[in-house]
Amino acid sequence: MIEPIGEIRTPFPEKFGIPRQSGVVPELEGQIILDKKYRVMEAFRGIEDYEYLWLLWQFDIPEKEDFTPTVRPPRLGGNTRMGVFATRSPFRPNAIGLSCVKMQRLEETDEGPILHVSGVDLRDHTKILDIKPYLPYADAHPDARTGFAGQVVYAQQEVVADQAVLEGIPKEDAAVIIQLLEQDPRPHYQQDETRIYGMDYDRYDVKFKVEDGKIRLLSIKER
Repeated sequence: MIEPIGEIRTPFPEKFGIPRQSGVVPELEGQIILDKKYRVMEAFRGIEDYEYLWLLWQFDIPEKEDFTPTVRPPRLGGNTRMGVFATRSPFRPNAIGLSCVKMQRLEETDEGPILHVSGVDLRDHTKILDIKPYLPYADAHPDARTGFAGQVVYAQQEVVADQAVLEGIPKEDAAVIIQLLEQDPRPHYQQDETRIYGMDYDRYDVKFKVEDGKIRLLSIKER
C-alpha cells in the first residue's frame, strides 16, 4: 500500500507555467509539509548533509481505466506518438512523478519539520510519496543516451518587457517570472501570435504573448 507522506507548497496554483523538468529554474522554491504521522525530526536526521534530493510524488490527474501504451510528447510537437515508458508523460499506469530538487534547509517548527527545497517543478499541494537522497556516484550518468528528449533541444526564448510592466514588482519575483517565460510555457504545438496567455505564479497574474518569435510580457498584477 502506498500513501502520501505529505504535500509540497509551491507558487503554482495551476499546471500552466510550471517548468517541464526540475532544476530548470533553480530559484523556484517549495516547502514540504509532512502529514501528522511523519512529523518526526528523527526521520530527517542526516538529510542536510545531502545537496540534492529525489522526490517521488503523485500526479493530480483523473484515473483512467484503460491502459494507453503511447502518448504524444510536447517535445515532439504533440503530433508524434512514443511509448509511454519512453517518456515522462503524466498519463501513466500509475500517476507517479520523480523530481530532483536542491536541498535548502530543514526547519523545525511547532507543527513539525518543514523541508525547504528549490528547483521545483510541482503544482501547489502536490502529494509527496517519498523523499530519497541523490547520490552522484549512482544517479549521475552524464554520457548516457537520452533518446528523443536529447535530440530535440529548445533554446530559451527571449523575453521583452517595458519597464512600466516591472514597476513595483520585487526584483527577485520579476527575475523568476522572466525565467519561467524564457522556457516558453505554451504547448509546443501552439503558435498563435495573436493569442494572449495567462499564467498564475504565486500571488501574481501574468499576461504575455508572442511577437516575432519573442515573448512579450504584457502585465504582472497581484491577485
